[in-house]
Amino acid sequence: MRLRPRICFRWFAFVVLVGLASPSWSAGQETSSNQSYRVPRTPDGQPDLQGFWSNQTFTPLERPEGVTSAFYTEEELAAREGRVAVRESAQTEPGTIPDVHYDFTQFGLDRSQAARAQNLRTALIVDPPDGRLPPVNASGRRQAEIREAEQALLGGRWDSAEANQLDDRCIMMRGVGPPMLNSGYNANYHIVQGPGQVMILSEMIHDARVIPLEGHSNPPDSFNQWVGLSRGRWDGETLVVETTNFNGKNPLQGSGQRMRVTERFTRVADDVIRYQFTVDDPGTWDQPWSAEMPMQKTRGPLFEFACHEGNYGLYNTLVGARLEEQQAAEASLQPK
Repeated sequence: MRLRPRICFRWFAFVVLVGLASPSWSAGQETSSNQSYRVPRTPDGQPDLQGFWSNQTFTPLERPEGVTSAFYTEEELAAREGRVAVRESAQTEPGTIPDVHYDFTQFGLDRSQAARAQNLRTALIVDPPDGRLPPVNASGRRQAEIREAEQALLGGRWDSAEANQLDDRCIMMRGVGPPMLNSGYNANYHIVQGPGQVMILSEMIHDARVIPLEGHSNPPDSFNQWVGLSRGRWDGETLVVETTNFNGKNPLQGSGQRMRVTERFTRVADDVIRYQFTVDDPGTWDQPWSAEMPMQKTRGPLFEFACHEGNYGLYNTLVGARLEEQQAAEASLQPK
C-alpha cells in the first residue's frame, strides 16, 4: 500500500481543523448542559436552534472491541483520530477498484476535513452502559430472514438496479435520520424554526423533515413513510421529537415498522447542540437503546446533494458487471 503524496499536508490540516473546531462544550467532559449558558430566543420565544450544524465524528456507534472505558482522555482521542485520519488518507494499488472509487477528500469534505465538536466518548451509545446494541430478539431475527429472502429473489447486488442498496439508487441514505447518525461525509444539517414547526434539512440526499409542534394530531397507524412521521414539543430548553410510522424498508441496525425514535436537541453553547436519541423497537430488541453526540455549528449554505442527477455510478457498475460476465463466458469457450 502506498500513501498519497499529500498525506503529510493532510495530517497538518487535520490538526489545524481540530484546533479551529474546538467547541466551548465537549461531550464527555460535561455530562449535563452548561448551567451558565443562556439559550438565545427566536422572535416567538422558542429556544433558538437555528443555523447550520454538523454531526461529523470519528466516534463509532458501538464501543470497539477491547475498549472497556466509556471515555477517552484527550490524549487518547487525539492519537486515535490521528491514526484514523492517516488510514483514511491511504491509497491502494493503482488501477484497483478502491483506487478509482470516488475520492471524498477531493470532491467533498470527509470527516478528517470537516469541523466537529470534540467527543471523548468511546461510543455514541450511552445505554446499555457497555456501549453496544442490545441483542436482536427472535422477532428481529425473523425480520432479517425475510429481508434476506426478498433480496435473494432480486438476485445479486449487481444483477439489477432494483437489487442495489438504497444509497446506490439515491433513494435513501442510512443514518440521515431519524435518528441523525453520522454519514462519514456531507454530515451537515440546516435547522429553521417558525411558529408551530421546525424544519431540519439534511445535506445528504437533501431531505427536508418538517416537524409540527404541539397541537397536531398523531397520524394513523396505516400511514407509513421512509423516514417516519415526526411530532415535536418543547421540554424547557430542549426540543423533543418523537417519530413513528416507519415503513421498515430503510432499517436502522435491523429495525422494523414498530420503531419509535425519541430525539432531544439542547443548545449547550453558541456553537454546540447536544443531540440525544432513544430507539424503542420491541419487534427487534427487547430493550430500548440510547445514544448521544454533539453537533458543531458550521458555515452554510448547504448545496443540493443531487445524487439522482447524473447518477452514472449505478449505470457504470451494472455495465461493468455485464462486461465481467461476458469476459468470463468468452474465457470459458477458449480451448484449454
